[in-house]
Amino acid sequence: MIKLELQEKLKILADGAKYDASCSSSGSKRVSNKGFGNTSISGICHSFSSDGRCISLLKILMTNCCIFDCKYCINRKSNDIKRAIFTPEEICKITINFYRRNYIEGLFLSSGIIKSPDYTMNLMIETINLLRHKYHFGGYIHAKAIPGSSEYLLKKLGLLVDRLSANIELPSEASLKLLAPNKESSKVSKIMNFVNTNKSKKFVPAGQSTQMIIGATKENDFDILKKSESMYNQYKLKRVFYSAYVPVNNDKLLPSIKIPPLVRENRLYQADWLLRFYNFKVKDILNENNPNFNLLIDPKADWALRHMDEFPKEINTSSYNDLLKIPGVGITSAKRIIKARKLFKLNFNDLKRMGIVLKRAKYFITCNGKYFIDSSFFKYSFIEKNLVLGDRKMTNKKIEQLALFNE
Repeated sequence: MIKLELQEKLKILADGAKYDASCSSSGSKRVSNKGFGNTSISGICHSFSSDGRCISLLKILMTNCCIFDCKYCINRKSNDIKRAIFTPEEICKITINFYRRNYIEGLFLSSGIIKSPDYTMNLMIETINLLRHKYHFGGYIHAKAIPGSSEYLLKKLGLLVDRLSANIELPSEASLKLLAPNKESSKVSKIMNFVNTNKSKKFVPAGQSTQMIIGATKENDFDILKKSESMYNQYKLKRVFYSAYVPVNNDKLLPSIKIPPLVRENRLYQADWLLRFYNFKVKDILNENNPNFNLLIDPKADWALRHMDEFPKEINTSSYNDLLKIPGVGITSAKRIIKARKLFKLNFNDLKRMGIVLKRAKYFITCNGKYFIDSSFFKYSFIEKNLVLGDRKMTNKKIEQLALFNE
């Protein structure tokens, strides 16, 4: 391999890591008593934290060399691309220098598989061990576990990092065999089970996550959500990340698309949020007769429009779970409603002040038995009038028209 300057390595290996979406953090309280850097409960990552902050991390591969030949991956061994590998000391040098300059708040370290899974894991462990014990770096570290590596190495890595992730890659074993014949979903499941079984304050304190590529294979949205729900229930994952398939390789087994399915990816994230925080089940959102999302409206609004028999919800008497079903009402606003109505009866002006999105919610709620009607009511389309009056037989065409009208 040609010897490269550190800056050139950074350019190559940062670019090679950009397609991995599974970097997120929360729940870690690591504090450095000897050195510098620390994490907080909201976490540190190159993403948006749970409280809405945009936070940064150094996101790199240890190497983009790989013994695997996954059809969808830019770093697959059959691709003719420039290859590079960091030494453990080089990663430490970059991380510490970037942190001191306030460029980053933590590190996300992944890698192609070089020589073998165990060999790659040993390199990652050596790197993070240096950061923790030689450089006394107490900041957030998220590492990608290598499927097929030993439990002994997984344990060592898990004691050094805040979060681990093992990517399931594709929604089914059949798709994995088709596009990533060197990988086995059972090896990823083994990692997830090990982390879930051994998780503690010292071992992977911020939990684990995974990623699925969306749109590279034939699975529908129902299949994908069922897979996610199963992993949440079985392994107690913090997050499942959905990555719209990006056509970076030419292969007859890959779909012929020019634009990644980003709207579909967004709908999956919205539905995933409903599963994790709004007490929805997959069967509430999709089913075998309705296996894909309506791309025109978000899953919660789509569910509400197809269950008009459950509406309107009276704001002053509905339970917390019922409030969460209302489009335009989120977790924070539902809690505000519950708290405020103990003191007085709420009206629509109160809801506005609380941050409820009345543009969405007004069709599905009443305040003190009355619907929302403003001065521009008679300018609304017939679709809005039918909704306000409680029409429960809306056709798909009307729903789509309503979605377009409200954009």
